[in-house]
Amino acid sequence: MNDLAQPSAAPIVSARGLRKHFGKTEILHGLDFDIPPGRIYGLVGHNGAGKTTTLNAILGLTSYEGTVRVLGEDPFEKRARLMENVAFISDVASLPRFLRVRELFALLTNIHPNFSAEKAHGFLEGTDVRMDARIKNLSKGMIAQLHLAVVMAIDAKLLVLDEPTLGLDITYRKRFYRRLLEDYMTEERTLLITTHQVDEIEFMLSDIMFIRDGDLILHMQMETVSTRYSQLIVDPANLAAAQALGPVYEETRFGQTAMVFDGVDREQLAPLGQLSTPTLSDLFVALMQRGAK
Repeated sequence: MNDLAQPSAAPIVSARGLRKHFGKTEILHGLDFDIPPGRIYGLVGHNGAGKTTTLNAILGLTSYEGTVRVLGEDPFEKRARLMENVAFISDVASLPRFLRVRELFALLTNIHPNFSAEKAHGFLEGTDVRMDARIKNLSKGMIAQLHLAVVMAIDAKLLVLDEPTLGLDITYRKRFYRRLLEDYMTEERTLLITTHQVDEIEFMLSDIMFIRDGDLILHMQMETVSTRYSQLIVDPANLAAAQALGPVYEETRFGQTAMVFDGVDREQLAPLGQLSTPTLSDLFVALMQRGAK
């Protein structure tokens, strides 16, 4: 289910035949993908699907079979050099709660060569976050502001965010993503996000990748998703006709049957019920079922 259109720019990340074994169990089954610069990718999958292992391979945190290149380098062999242009930030709960804010900035200055404490401090101007405050004493909203300041103060070509807003209220999650989009993204930067709240980042994504049981089952640009997939709430009298068109997913709830179609002409579907484009969460449910087409 890959979008075959290839951007002309050299990819930031390239993987060919990416496999990973833990003992005799194969976790990743030969993934092929390119991530070009200036894009915002959503990497989505259930727990245990392989997305964290994929991230770890990209970040040089685990060995693997196949070929992976990040900025043209092998991430496992050249991790120290790559980290100058790559940043990885996990969920907000990963911030060390025992530190003061200024101590966190000092730590990050030592860890990442492209972190600017001055920029981070500037992003916190006008907020209630004080440099002497202990992180454990900050409210959820202030933690969201601090986390965002840290993210945006790192000048990286590839920024990887793993469940970056886990545990935050929906208001703070939306603010986090909107400001990241408006104040951080440039044509030279690439953003790779994993999240379970897929609908909340749909508005900002340029591309989507679904991993199911170690396989990459969907990899395409968002504009392609809207032209390729259709969702139909079927009129009861047209149920058999709709089923004959081969939906990739079908579900009946509260007396209504919803179907998702892949590549079926919308003119064929329109007379059969209420037609729309599935949201990413609808598409996730449809394609992530074991045995789905």
